[in-house]
Amino acid sequence: MTIDDFRASLSAADPPAVSAALRALWHDARGDWNAAHTVAQAIDGPTGARVHAYLHRKEGDLANAGSPRGAARRNGFAGGGMGTTRRGAARGLKTE
Repeated sequence: MTIDDFRASLSAADPPAVSAALRALWHDARGDWNAAHTVAQAIDGPTGARVHAYLHRKEGDLANAGSPRGAARRNGFAGGGMGTTRRGAARGLKTE
């Protein structure tokens, strides 16, 4: 799935058949932070840490983002500015 395909899927009622990490980002892109967070919390390992950290950075909860963000940084996924963008997160996950 390309980034353009991912964007086009945002108008659908249900997420496309993608990894759990991209499904979390899909919910986030549609404005459903709670659904995105629920999916992200169920993902084990560095990928889950990446998405979880992005979500908490986005909401401004830096204290809760600290631990997963540290794990994400150790695994090659550090954001800049406000934090990693959804687009950057999606691009980083495409190759996993």
